[in-house]
Amino acid sequence: MTYDFDLFVMGAGSGGIATARRAAEYGAKVGIAENSGRLGGTCVNKGCVPKKLLVYASRFPGLMTDAVGYGWSPVESTLNWDELITKVNDEVKRLNGIYQRMLDNSKVEVFHGHAQLIDAHTLQVGDRQVTADKILIAVGGEPTRPDIPGIEHALISDDLFNLRPQPKKMVLLGGGYIASEFACLLNGLGVEVIQVIRRDRILRGFEDELRNEIQNAMIAHGIRIITEASIECIEKTDDGVSLRLRYSENAEEIIADAVHLAALGRHPNTAGIGIENTKVELDAKGFVQVDKYSQTAEENIYAVGDCCGKMELTPVAINEGRAFADTMFGGKSRLMAYDNIATAIFTTPEAATVGLTEEEAIARYGEDRITTYRSRFRSMYYVLPGKDEKTLMKLVVDKETDKVLGAHMVGDYAAEIIQGVAIALKMGATKANFDATVGIHPSSAEEFVTMR
Repeated sequence: MTYDFDLFVMGAGSGGIATARRAAEYGAKVGIAENSGRLGGTCVNKGCVPKKLLVYASRFPGLMTDAVGYGWSPVESTLNWDELITKVNDEVKRLNGIYQRMLDNSKVEVFHGHAQLIDAHTLQVGDRQVTADKILIAVGGEPTRPDIPGIEHALISDDLFNLRPQPKKMVLLGGGYIASEFACLLNGLGVEVIQVIRRDRILRGFEDELRNEIQNAMIAHGIRIITEASIECIEKTDDGVSLRLRYSENAEEIIADAVHLAALGRHPNTAGIGIENTKVELDAKGFVQVDKYSQTAEENIYAVGDCCGKMELTPVAINEGRAFADTMFGGKSRLMAYDNIATAIFTTPEAATVGLTEEEAIARYGEDRITTYRSRFRSMYYVLPGKDEKTLMKLVVDKETDKVLGAHMVGDYAAEIIQGVAIALKMGATKANFDATVGIHPSSAEEFVTMR
């Protein structure tokens, strides 16, 4: 049978675009559909990129204060919030144009509209019906609004990047990395921040010492963190937004300019895309079920990225998509490997991690088999400014094999440092390999090769 496309991709986020371009490189005729009006998905439009730009902006006040410790005269500066938000959004628009040109150059046909499966090989995109030999579902996910009275008054990330005027006081709901990152960047931009979490600590699932280090630093930097709290309701008032909550047998009402629903769960965008017209299976939460080759129960339909619910990270979606394209169209069969994927938390202080946490390593191998090396110190940079900012580094090692199972860091440039360490872990480096490596002095990174 002849089809309109060799591959049709539903969703032009990071995973979808990477797959489309890689398949086209191998000579496949590819179409891709996006109904949001913007290419690049969550990461480019309302996630990684605009967030990181705001993180950079939030760190200038600290740098200007630190400069005094190095002999520079004090600087008085104010933030033009409108100018910052405008420039961030202009950069997002610029990237959208780049993605369009990349797809055009790859000869991928772009459909701006909602794609819906009619059957295993047919899709309805706007007023046009197309057929494809293979179909890739890459529709991503979006924040979940929990069942809380008045939750419609809470902002999500999309709203924050267009929020005007600058809020003076904001409440962030959630203890994950998104909420914690926003709490830190808003605090750095001069907003009074209150973070409300349901547990006793932020960043569940990350290394315990890392969680403690970041939470204590956030509190020291002026962020109020309310732990083990339940949210009773949110109300719109003449003074802003009212949040009523209960914690430690106390009840409190907080009035703020805005309440941000930063991290109370995400769900896949699989509703309304015609899954029921195929054999594709979803789990109870709506995530697409795939095998190790990203294949669904419908043999010609595949899925990658956040809609699969594995690791909701942009580089993971990109690599899943490229592995699929290499296998299906490039004659280079390969699998996506989910071990030793590095990730960063762009809080202040920054954190990054790769491999197993100490707790995970003990659970897997037993406490007697695990040795943990750690170093906690004040970076040389903070000596002259007189700040008590600490850097934490950890290596988790298997005693029997000497293999480094995990590396974790809290401190300046943690993401840049851990990226290199991740290569070593991916190659199976041992503690002896770390010890044999000559450090760069003076640097914080050298601590990873001098720990004893």
